[in-house]
Amino acid sequence: MTRARAAIILAAGQGTRMKSPLPKVLHPVGQRAMLDHAIDAAQGLGCERIVVVVGNHSPQVRAHVETRLGAGAVAVQDPPLGTGHAVRAAEQALAGFDGDVVVTYGDVPLLKAADIEPVFGGAGVTVIGFQARDPGAYGRLVIEGETLVAITEAKEASPEVLALTACNSGVMAAPADLLFPLLAQVTNDNAKGEYYLTDVVELARKAGHPTRAVFADEDAVMGVNAQAELAQAEALFQKVQRETFLAAGVTMSAPDTVHFAWDTQVGGGTVIEPFVVFGPGAVIEGGARIRSFSHIEGARVASGAEVGPYARLRPGADLAEGVKVGNFVEVKNVTMDKGAKANHLAYLGDGAVGAGANIGAGTIFCNYDGFNKARTHVGAGAFVGSNSSLVAPVTLGDGALIASGSVITEDVPADALAFGRARQTVKPGAAAVFRDKAAARKRAAKGV
Repeated sequence: MTRARAAIILAAGQGTRMKSPLPKVLHPVGQRAMLDHAIDAAQGLGCERIVVVVGNHSPQVRAHVETRLGAGAVAVQDPPLGTGHAVRAAEQALAGFDGDVVVTYGDVPLLKAADIEPVFGGAGVTVIGFQARDPGAYGRLVIEGETLVAITEAKEASPEVLALTACNSGVMAAPADLLFPLLAQVTNDNAKGEYYLTDVVELARKAGHPTRAVFADEDAVMGVNAQAELAQAEALFQKVQRETFLAAGVTMSAPDTVHFAWDTQVGGGTVIEPFVVFGPGAVIEGGARIRSFSHIEGARVASGAEVGPYARLRPGADLAEGVKVGNFVEVKNVTMDKGAKANHLAYLGDGAVGAGANIGAGTIFCNYDGFNKARTHVGAGAFVGSNSSLVAPVTLGDGALIASGSVITEDVPADALAFGRARQTVKPGAAAVFRDKAAARKRAAKGV
C-alpha cells in the first residue's frame, strides 16, 4: 500500500543575485513562475499536503502561495538560518502527518514529478543526485554499494572525493517521523552558523537508518540563482517542448525560433512557421497552420484554420475549422465560426463572427466605451466592408452587407445593406485652385 505523501518546498531565499524587484521564485520559465513548476511537481506526485516555506522579506511569494494553495500551505522561516532550519519551519504545518515527506526547491523549475518519484518507498533517507558535467563546487555523494555514505561539501573534500562526479541536488525524502527528529539533532556548528539539511544523512546512518541516493538528469535538477541561469533554464525548457512537439508530428522548419508556454497544446499535423510565440492557454488542433510572427495566448485554433503572419490571438479567441485570421489582425474574446475570415488589419474584440462571414481590412469592433465592454455579433455570410467601425452593442444579421467606411451604431437586419458615412461631394477643378492658393501662401511666408 502506498504511503501518504507530503512536500515541503523551500522558497525563502532572498534571490539577491537576480537583481530584480520580482522575487526569485516568481520569475517565469515557460511563462509560469518557477514556484508554480515546483508545486505542479508536488501535486503530480499525489502529495496530499504541500507546504511552501517563505521569508518575511517576500510578501509577494506568500500571497502567491496563499492564492494557489491557501493560507495553511505557508510556513515562515524568519530569520533564514539554513536549509535544515527552513525544513523545520514547516514542521508545525505538517503536525500529525504520517507518511513520507519530500523536500524540494522553488527555484528548480525543470524538476518533474517523474524525476522525484524514485525517492519514495525507502525506509530511511533518500536524496536525489546527478552526474555533473563539471562537479565544481557541488557537494559530492560518497556511495558504497547501495548505501549513501556521506554528502561532502567540495571545500571540505579530499582529492579522491573531489574526483567524484556524483553530486547532491538538495532534494531529499524521508518518513515524517524520522525526518523531523533527525532535524532536531542538527547543529549550526559550522563556518556559516547555519543548520544544514544534508547533516540528516550522517545522523540517519549513525542511528542505523538506511540512506540511499537515486539519480536524475543534471538539467532536471538545475537551480536558478541569477538571470543568466534563468535564461539557461528557459532554453532547456523550450528544447524539451520543441522535441516533444516534433515527435508528435508538428512541423516546424525552424524550431529554435518557436517559443512555447508551459501548457501549450499542439496537435500533430499542425504547421508552425518561424518566429511564433505561444502564451499560456493556447490550444492548437491538428492540421492548423500558424504563420510567422504570430502571438497566441488563451485561444483555440481548430483544424484547418490559418493564423497570421503577424496575427495576435488573445484570451477567448476561438477559431473554428477553416477560419482565416491574417496579417495584423487582433482577435480577443471572439468566436469565429467555420470559414469566417479577417484577412488583414482588423481588431475584433468581444463578440462572435458567423460562418463564412468576411471582415474587411481596417474593421474595428468598438467594444469599449471607457467604462464597460459590449459585444458585436456578425451573422453568417455577412460582409463588412473595409475601414468600418462596428460600435457595440450591435448585431449584423445573416447575409448583411456593410458598405466600406461605415460607422454602424444600430442593428442591421439579415440581408440588408447598411451605410453609415457622409455622402461624398465632388467639386470639379477645386484641387487646382487649392494648390495655387497653398503655393502662394508658402511663397508669401518666405518673402518671395
